[in-house]
Amino acid sequence: MVLIHAVRLDPPLEPDAVEARRLVLDELARPEYRAAEPTAFDLAAQAVRDWIADLLSGAGGLPLPALWLVLVTIAVVLVVLGLLVFGLPRLRRRAGAAVPLFDDGDVRDAATLRSAADAAARAGDWPLAIEERFRALVRGLVERELVRVHPGTTAHGMAAAATVAFPDHAARLEAAAADFDAVRYLARAGSAAAHERIAQLDGELAASVPELEREFAEASPIGRPE
Repeated sequence: MVLIHAVRLDPPLEPDAVEARRLVLDELARPEYRAAEPTAFDLAAQAVRDWIADLLSGAGGLPLPALWLVLVTIAVVLVVLGLLVFGLPRLRRRAGAAVPLFDDGDVRDAATLRSAADAAARAGDWPLAIEERFRALVRGLVERELVRVHPGTTAHGMAAAATVAFPDHAARLEAAAADFDAVRYLARAGSAAAHERIAQLDGELAASVPELEREFAEASPIGRPE
């Protein structure tokens, strides 16, 4: 009688140590396990939480001044951690050059616009010179955060907004906006005189202190003559 032994093809139910280690490493390498691993921020946050918990657990018998010192220390640590993670805040958003003017995608800064206006004026292209100079005026105010540009803002809307900061220039701002609209939308020829008026207004506003800042300076005892 011939005995035929069947060949066992399935893996053994109890792998040896080497095989078991390989199976565990393969399982832990799967994406779902990688995604569940804590990040560096998670570890840092956990360390801060543990440190705060240790401080508070031993602060029960502290006098009030010492307890306040502990709380202030915790607040400072949280602020420092926030700065390390998110960076320093921008207290003044000087991103005016990134905001398009008059819904046409123009993001040039004031200096570039003034140069373009001067070049157009030298070439005798008064419509372009007037348009560029008024844009420079508005961009300068945006860069100083005295006005804000919103979708659909018109030249007259910008003039009205600028009047809040410079009420003494209200009539000239309105006239400059009218000159801008005339050459941009009504195909008017413009003139050297109109360009000169806007250029002079632009220069005066750039060198002027806004109304609110001037009133604050006059009311403040610091630097006020005796």
